[in-house]
Amino acid sequence: MAAVTNDETAGPPAVPPAFGAPRDLALLRRALDLAARGLLTDPNPRVGAVVTNGTGAVVGVGFHAGAGTPHAEVVALSDAAAAGADVRGGTAYVSLEPCAHTGRTGPCAEALLAAGISRLVFAQSDPTDLARGGADVLRAGGVTVVGGLLADEAHALNATWTRSQRLGRPVVTWKLATTLDGRAAAADGSSRWITGPQARADVHDLRSTCGAVVVGTGTVLADDPHLTTRWPDGSLRDRQPLRVVVGERDLPPGAAVVDGTAPSLHLRTHSPYEVVEALWDKGIRHVLLEGGPTLAAAFLSAGLVDDVVAYVAPVLLGGGARTVADLGITTIDAALRLEPTDVTVFGPDVRVTARPVLHPATPQKTRDTKEHH
Repeated sequence: MAAVTNDETAGPPAVPPAFGAPRDLALLRRALDLAARGLLTDPNPRVGAVVTNGTGAVVGVGFHAGAGTPHAEVVALSDAAAAGADVRGGTAYVSLEPCAHTGRTGPCAEALLAAGISRLVFAQSDPTDLARGGADVLRAGGVTVVGGLLADEAHALNATWTRSQRLGRPVVTWKLATTLDGRAAAADGSSRWITGPQARADVHDLRSTCGAVVVGTGTVLADDPHLTTRWPDGSLRDRQPLRVVVGERDLPPGAAVVDGTAPSLHLRTHSPYEVVEALWDKGIRHVLLEGGPTLAAAFLSAGLVDDVVAYVAPVLLGGGARTVADLGITTIDAALRLEPTDVTVFGPDVRVTARPVLHPATPQKTRDTKEHH
């Protein structure tokens, strides 16, 4: 049953605004701004919502603060209720299609129907099999639905999360620091520091966008890295990624990676597939692979590297550890080609961001996509 306005003497309903009307754009963009306040590394997408009353006045706003907390639509409705506002006959502006299933919270589509919203404007369609369909639920309830407005901006807001949902596993970014001649360390094993302070500061910014940082036991034994994310003055940031060590060897009791300054996990496996499966189950949607040449080769050969971020220093060593181990590629025709998406200079160093054009192996979904609530 369609929602009604507060004024029972009102005449015929007004013609809905045209797709892309200025007010719709403005309020949906406000919902996107709200969504950006959410946690980038949360297993859930960042979502913002704005609700109006029957006259079009904004009466409630909200955003999703993290897994297990109320969704943006419910927060906005609660905001309106706390102010004593009536949203019946109003419009809901949401950056992502309202969910249609019950997870740790109830379906947002049903909450909007129960509140008497008569119109929905949303940006990005939900890409998950389990949660999509809220727009259809609302249409079936008599609500006018406009979808796809500012879809590109909404997608950019949750680009990595959206990719992870389509893959059915975390997005994996391989980060490396290399000399011009492709060396990750000198002949004596030393690797600090190939790149300069500006590039290293950018690495900490990159870590802060990821849910987990992954290295092998060899890297821990050779370099004893902390794998935390810090500010330029060396102080720890408030949020730290999960520090993951892959391999069967025991870790030294005093290893920096288990020093308690950030959460740590030791996965006693050599299988990249088992690594991404385990991290998906822990709610990780973006993995930063920082391991040595052997671990990098394993992920590349498995087709489990989605992005490459290479910090290239104008340095020559002529010997020492290679950046990546043998990939089993014997001819130039079989080379793993990358498509650059960004090139940025940091002091003397250059950061090249690229995506593999053709993986050595064709990756498969590691599991069916799970709910994200």
